[in-house]
Amino acid sequence: MHTQSCVEIKNEWNIVQARQLGRELSKELGFQTVDQARITTAISELARNIYLYANDGIITVEPFNNMGKLGLKVVSSDKGPGIKDIRKAMEDGYTTSGGLGAGLPGVKRLMDEFKIHSQEGSGTEIVAIKWLR
Repeated sequence: MHTQSCVEIKNEWNIVQARQLGRELSKELGFQTVDQARITTAISELARNIYLYANDGIITVEPFNNMGKLGLKVVSSDKGPGIKDIRKAMEDGYTTSGGLGAGLPGVKRLMDEFKIHSQEGSGTEIVAIKWLR
């Protein structure tokens, strides 16, 4: 079984690599197809945000065990401009890129746990976990 795996996000191809990594690891851990798709979509959204807003960063995907409960932990981190207003960024429909605005709220809905820490001028870290059912 994999331990921690990382993909550096610098271009659109890296987004595809991060998605593939998430799909492979979630399948290896025994996630059903629907949850594999949820994880893959969440990773894609997080990686795209790095690419669009921070230019580069890292997606880390790893098995996560909490008192016998197995899950998959996804960490998105960058040293970009940070998120000025996290509350606003978490509203459905809010977008600064002209997209659909499903980004971070969508990731939160797709995963079971979601934490965000961002500081203007220093970057953003998002931790999302999907538990194996």
